[in-house]
Amino acid sequence: MSYLEDILKSTGDTTPIIKQKSVSGGDINEAFYVRTKAQEYFAKRNKGASSRFFQTEARGLELLRQTGAIDVPRVYHHGGNEEEAWLVLEYIPAGTTSPLSEHRLGERLSRMHAMENSAYGFDQPTFIGELLQENHMYPSWLEYYRSERLLPQIKLAGEKGKLPPDREKRAHQLLEHLDTWIPEDPGSSLLHGDLWGGNWMTGPEDTPYLIDPSVLYGDRLMDLAFTELFGGYSRDFYEAYAAYTPLPDYYQDVKPLYQLFYLFVHLNMFGEAFGSQVDRILTHYTETKG
Repeated sequence: MSYLEDILKSTGDTTPIIKQKSVSGGDINEAFYVRTKAQEYFAKRNKGASSRFFQTEARGLELLRQTGAIDVPRVYHHGGNEEEAWLVLEYIPAGTTSPLSEHRLGERLSRMHAMENSAYGFDQPTFIGELLQENHMYPSWLEYYRSERLLPQIKLAGEKGKLPPDREKRAHQLLEHLDTWIPEDPGSSLLHGDLWGGNWMTGPEDTPYLIDPSVLYGDRLMDLAFTELFGGYSRDFYEAYAAYTPLPDYYQDVKPLYQLFYLFVHLNMFGEAFGSQVDRILTHYTETKG
């Protein structure tokens, strides 16, 4: 594929491609392992996406890297045009997940979360999956989470015909009373933002790497809540995280509310299969105000 050679030239590598093969890159991207005479790469391509699609991922990876707390693949190049976008990353040979790699992931994620910011949100739009997320910086986590996370997904569900009357009523009731549970100022941490079990990997020597971020500054408990939604994390991970930064008593109260955002995302992307989980959370919190 000549376009891979052209893309790699943008990294400064003009040596010939020796090997390339398609590999798993998630649900929405084409992905390739590429080896040139100089080195190895992991390249992603999204047809139909604009150049900013991977720009946000590249910036997120760089922000995570700058914390010095946890490993991420190095970004070599990102770009695109009106028809497609591409991203070239360091190739990380996959290792076998082990208790040690999960322990290290928990400890290092906790260290990353310990580095706090002065405000909540993000200063540019991002993506979760292929859904665009508008962003602004807020002094209040409560207002950011309500206005820039939950409300847009609720509105999108309405536009997609996935908000029947009772679900719509309860969703707006929840937004009105969200201050009952969500704190105003819990401490602003850099979050991965899309931390399901497929968005980290074990590299060489049991080193955990974060991949595919959708970063924001917010309550660290939001990252943790998503790890519990679909599984994929062991006790070693949670024990290591809590040993470094214990969880507050109110975590169990806010966990479903943070999971609700991701469930609305999945409802909007994949359909009604996630509707019952959305409804269960909405019903619980609208029937138990405080």
